[in-house]
Amino acid sequence: MKLILGSGSPRRKELLAQIGVVPDAIRPPDINEDPAQAELPRPYCARMAREKAGAVRAAPDELVLCADTTVAMGRRILGKPADAAEAGVFLRALSGRRHKVITAVALRLGDRLWERDVVTTVQMKRLSDAELQAYLRSGDWQGKAGGYGIQGAAGAFIPWINGSFTGVVGLPLAETGVLLDAAGYQRHGEAS
Repeated sequence: MKLILGSGSPRRKELLAQIGVVPDAIRPPDINEDPAQAELPRPYCARMAREKAGAVRAAPDELVLCADTTVAMGRRILGKPADAAEAGVFLRALSGRRHKVITAVALRLGDRLWERDVVTTVQMKRLSDAELQAYLRSGDWQGKAGGYGIQGAAGAFIPWINGSFTGVVGLPLAETGVLLDAAGYQRHGEAS
């Protein structure tokens, strides 16, 4: 069984390697990721993962793995910032507060779908203006939900999480492993 990673995220590929999974191909889907009006963060995130999995072309025997990570402040969805100004708005809103990071995973084989979402509570310290400006200049906010990546320089902004660290990075490994097992995918290094 071949595994198709429906994501262009290098972080997801690196995380999969930690559990002995090397995708046979990478095919990022091209879908509209705009939230529906009044859509809540968790249902939005699950819908995105499902829609991504459905949009990846695959043969009937190819397993498609897609995920979506969303940062939520209450009912507000903080997606990937369009520019440094929007990243600054997001980070100022998150500064000194707790928020949720939701990562939904969808695995598709033909018409079958396995899915799971993981919610992690994250505390961000209060950011000084100098810290915020230095982070924005670094460009590390680009392509990251909420405008930060916990695995990079912004890790210094996060004193506490409750939940899945790998989920905050972009792919909850324990839950992804369970889905892969349920779909019958054999990871490298496992006995046949």
